[in-house]
Amino acid sequence: MKRLTLAILIGSLFVAPLRGEEPATSGAALPFDLPAPTPEAAAAEATPPAPDAGQTTEPMPAAPEAVTDTAPQTMPEASSSPDAADVSATSTAGAFVPSTVSSITVAQMGQPQGVSLSGGQLQGGVTFTLPTDQVITNAQLALNLRVSPAMAARNATMQLMLNGQPLGTVPLGAAQTDVSHFQLDVPAALMVSNNNISFKIIDGDAQLCQRDLTDKYRVTILPDSRFDLEGQQLNIGADLSHLPRPFFDDMQMTPASIEFAFPAKLSTDSLSAGALVASWFGIQADYRGINFNALHDRLPEKNGILIGHPGEQIGGLSLPQADKPTLQIIDNPANPVYKLLLIVGKDETALRSAAWRVTRGGFNPQSASDVVTPGAIPASQPYDAPRWITTDRPVKLSELIRKDQSLTTTGIWHEPLRVAFRAAPDLFLWDGETIPLRINYRFPSESWIDEENSFLSMTLNNTFLHNLPVNKQGILEQLWHRLGGDARQEHYNMPLEPYMIYGDNQLQLYFNIKPKESAPCSVLLNNNIKSMIDDSSTIDLSHTRHFALLPNLSYFVGASFPFSRLADYSQTVLLLPENPSETQIATLLDLAARSGNATGTSLNHNRVVLGVPAGGADLEALRHRDVLVVSGLEQTAFNRTVLNGSPFETQAQSFGVRTPTTWQKAQRWLLGDWNADGLEADRYFSSNEAWRGFVSFRSPWNEDRLVVMAIGSNDDQLSRLHGDLASARINAAIRGDAAIITNENGVRSFRVGPQFPSGQMPPHMMIVWYANQHSGLLAALGLGFAIVAGLLLTAMMKRRARKRLYLDNKK
Repeated sequence: MKRLTLAILIGSLFVAPLRGEEPATSGAALPFDLPAPTPEAAAAEATPPAPDAGQTTEPMPAAPEAVTDTAPQTMPEASSSPDAADVSATSTAGAFVPSTVSSITVAQMGQPQGVSLSGGQLQGGVTFTLPTDQVITNAQLALNLRVSPAMAARNATMQLMLNGQPLGTVPLGAAQTDVSHFQLDVPAALMVSNNNISFKIIDGDAQLCQRDLTDKYRVTILPDSRFDLEGQQLNIGADLSHLPRPFFDDMQMTPASIEFAFPAKLSTDSLSAGALVASWFGIQADYRGINFNALHDRLPEKNGILIGHPGEQIGGLSLPQADKPTLQIIDNPANPVYKLLLIVGKDETALRSAAWRVTRGGFNPQSASDVVTPGAIPASQPYDAPRWITTDRPVKLSELIRKDQSLTTTGIWHEPLRVAFRAAPDLFLWDGETIPLRINYRFPSESWIDEENSFLSMTLNNTFLHNLPVNKQGILEQLWHRLGGDARQEHYNMPLEPYMIYGDNQLQLYFNIKPKESAPCSVLLNNNIKSMIDDSSTIDLSHTRHFALLPNLSYFVGASFPFSRLADYSQTVLLLPENPSETQIATLLDLAARSGNATGTSLNHNRVVLGVPAGGADLEALRHRDVLVVSGLEQTAFNRTVLNGSPFETQAQSFGVRTPTTWQKAQRWLLGDWNADGLEADRYFSSNEAWRGFVSFRSPWNEDRLVVMAIGSNDDQLSRLHGDLASARINAAIRGDAAIITNENGVRSFRVGPQFPSGQMPPHMMIVWYANQHSGLLAALGLGFAIVAGLLLTAMMKRRARKRLYLDNKK
């Protein structure tokens, strides 16, 4: 089977036309070596001649009937060779290998600003990966360049290389505008799982000794440059050890999409298991993004995950009868190239155990099923999310970088050092307190470096912080340096204001090294010099508190807070209407994935409730937990119950803001809350027919808990929330307790209801905080107290004076 698989893979390389500028030869085009095919494989790989350029390629036919297996009737077994991609149909002789169409941009390769070549940096490159279960049959590069006028006037060219093989050259001065567009055919045989595309400006000798070229001569490979790919899906076999493949491949750099299917009769335990698994996929997807489709009693057309009880049917497929929690991966009856993962359990505990087993991995190779032994699932502690920076000690910057990153740079021109970290969004400091960032750094000790004009530039979340010099800047230090003494500055304590720390942060450090005018040309491209940030550099959040005013939707969209305070959602209820639509379930799965991505913890202890309970354990859970609601405007009765006592109200096909009572207005005025914009929000709700968004308010079941509600005017609008939350611009604009998103106006945020404090604050400090927050009320109370005290003191003194006068008269 391995030989046959290898032969088919080799044969697929010759199916698509190779339309590159240079013919791809077997010896030079491939960046890897393949063993010579055996006579049996050579006979099996016989293919018709390659079509001419421009001729369309038909989908790969099924494997020869002589090598197909007999299809089982219900549950297919795992492939006997899990590591080999089996292109042949394993279940039915008539199966075909489906084609795939995709694209990957430079931004998705990890360069959101594109790749810039300027000054002495005449070459650069990007590394990208592709899913391992696909064979590329056709590839094109859409290259978009922004060329500075000075560079365009030089008539220079750019050479492109893919995996060490030349793709061709493009002129840099051909376009009439500053942006040039090129379309290049790429030999499909060059596209493998791990790829590197490099760019080199061919004009290096003319620019070598010109030092001030940073802005004058510049070429930028724009972030929307992309590879357009066509390929064929491979059958990786039914094997649990491949998870998370084929549902998600960590080699892919583009957003993923996964389908979940549930039985005709929805149950809270199957939806809870689905949220758990979805949150784990959110962790795996990380920066790539992931979205989900939910199917109700329908089978996925491609790969999918089925969750239910033993014997239940989903789209005509019966889940296996099992007394214990069971995982099984089978061929999709529609096409055995695609797989279905079955998560089966007889009750909530069993389904949770089966779903949690998926997140643990470590399955035996070539295992198509696994019987899960139920066990204790660890519970989260407050603020223990693995992806959140700890607040109990100073944290080294070296702990925050990825394994493939380094805090050392080489050469004059280099990419900034990027240190990304997440933090709990409710960090609190008193006015005047700061977060210490200690930077220990070292510049190269070369005599040709202009130490007066070289700096270490620091930015945090695109906000400039400071330029750190090479030498100390004091008068005595400079005098000592002129006398030949050592005045190097290699340490700096940078105070960070609390408002500069977000839920998701990025610290950038760039060694801006300037050579002296007398520096020889040979040093400008010298990559032997090193600049470094010492591993002992730290950021210290240990003196912060966890305290915030809620509701605040910016905390939710940034870090799923306050639900992520306990990252496994053990203090959260996921509330859906009694009969939720597929879109509402998919939105819930999307929000679960966002939480997993933000915290690094799957929702192991989440609880799903359908409809508002009238009593029992579900109502008790609502009384003791925060609540995340997903609903639609058509769920009028459900929405009315949830919104009872909140600042919001709903009528038939309408949503608005409740008019506050006179007493509520007086309360807010006395508390110094004079900035509510409920009337403006109500007008905006009523003026839009199609919208989606979030509202947040105090829980009607417990005033110390919070409700966040995702709602849309219809399912079509609700389904757009996933794309909205993928937009950095929309995320940044969501705040307050009501955020309304429309296609025409984007997002508008309002603060409608009162806020309440939540977090860790001692009672005596709460008094100080309250006085600080309500200075106007404090001044009014102080004035009132002074007036009352003055009147009482005046009355007392008058009475005392009368007594004294009476005694004098009597004498």
